[in-house]
Amino acid sequence: MPAKTMERVEDVTPVKPSVKKNKRFAKHMVHLFLLPALLFYVGFMIYPIFQALLNSFFSWKGLTRDEFIGLQNFIRLFTESPFKETFVRALGHNVVFFIGAMLTKLVVAFGLAMLVNSKIRGKELFKTLFFVPKLLSVIVVGFLFSLILNPSYGALNSFLRIIGLESIAKPWLGDPDTALYTIILVNSWYGFGFAVLIFLVGLQAISPEIYEAARIDGASGLTMTGKITIPLAMPSIMIMSILTFIGAFETFELIFAMQGSSGGPYYSTDVLGLYFYRLAFGSVGGGESIGLGSALAVILLLLISGATAISMFFFKRKEVEH
Repeated sequence: MPAKTMERVEDVTPVKPSVKKNKRFAKHMVHLFLLPALLFYVGFMIYPIFQALLNSFFSWKGLTRDEFIGLQNFIRLFTESPFKETFVRALGHNVVFFIGAMLTKLVVAFGLAMLVNSKIRGKELFKTLFFVPKLLSVIVVGFLFSLILNPSYGALNSFLRIIGLESIAKPWLGDPDTALYTIILVNSWYGFGFAVLIFLVGLQAISPEIYEAARIDGASGLTMTGKITIPLAMPSIMIMSILTFIGAFETFELIFAMQGSSGGPYYSTDVLGLYFYRLAFGSVGGGESIGLGSALAVILLLLISGATAISMFFFKRKEVEH
């Protein structure tokens, strides 16, 4: 039999059923590697969410679930004193926190990202320096800045006295008028590096040919920033805006480390995260702590999820393809 005929016969030799079965089994075995991550996500994310939702519909006697009361825990948070006053005050502080973080993180970090993205010497060093604070623990950052901002021996007030600006020195964390804004600045300093890297990725994705064509058409630097850079960097701006919003409404560790669970002084730095902590694990809610705390957790989840979905829809319409 000719060699070509023999090769053709070998090519059409059917694959054994056992081989097919083994390949199919190996293909499905790959999905088992996702099982640990899936179990972790369900156990520490999905299950607590459903458990909190269930707990919010019941009255509680200490740690024991009592009667089904429907939306009564939610109604108490919005209508009964002192819950409604504390909720409104804490929510207002979260909004201020978000606005302050947006102005500092997004505006300043975007400008720094544009600077690093330009032809500047040592930009790799700048990337490292910007990101170093993010490597620290939030609790460590809060403790360090509590020492730096101490009115008696803190480095900031000591420096102001040395340079002759003693009149500006004040108890930054002890004054209700400055405490929240001081923490916002500390939080922004802590998150600058991550924001700069996110914006830098978006800026580097813009083709240099687009800028070259704009220069040929006579566009100036400000025009290119407003007409090219910002619209084409909208995906990174969208991501950072959403992350900033989520971070602002989930903030807890930094304020807890710097001001305690009551958000002092005089609740001037109180936010929903601290209020939830006091409701669920403190004595604010009395015997109904778990039910009221779970209701507040559900409200926070709906607030963050709803605002995130709306933001994604809005930014998606503003996104420009290139």
